[in-house]
Amino acid sequence: MTEVHLGLGSNLGDRRANLAAALRLLSRMLRIEAVSSLYETEPVGGPPQAPFYNAVVRAECGLAPLALLRFVKNVETELGRRPYGQRWGPRPIDIDLLLHGDTVLQTPELELPHPRLAERAFVLAPLAELAPDLAHPVLGKTVGELLKAVDASGVRVIEGAGWEGQLRREASFPL
Repeated sequence: MTEVHLGLGSNLGDRRANLAAALRLLSRMLRIEAVSSLYETEPVGGPPQAPFYNAVVRAECGLAPLALLRFVKNVETELGRRPYGQRWGPRPIDIDLLLHGDTVLQTPELELPHPRLAERAFVLAPLAELAPDLAHPVLGKTVGELLKAVDASGVRVIEGAGWEGQLRREASFPL
């Protein structure tokens, strides 16, 4: 089993419910160990659109990186994301593979660690909540150090850690 970190985002429909549904579906193949607080962030790039809800998940996974990517893309499709949509456009769910252990990989389908991880406050803030001392396998800096180097002023906590458990109790589904 390998420790993986996934970034979740949603800015269409019931954003909170979309993220919770993604967690439920991800738990089919991943052992979810921790979920960050729920954050609201302004979109980066793309057309004008609604703010995102974001969170980061730490999980244990037995899948190789490309198999995990295929699984994650299937989860996105199941939750209403259409492949080949507008790049950085609005979407009900976005799941990014941020880290797969210490794997460094560069293929046409997948780059690990995520190529824009070190510059995105909306990913670094929730990731730092879960793993501030985790070192980026290429840059050698910790997540906490990377977060200090970006402008995180547009990233705000909406609900603290455990938000997914509260929703799970309300909706009566397992994670």
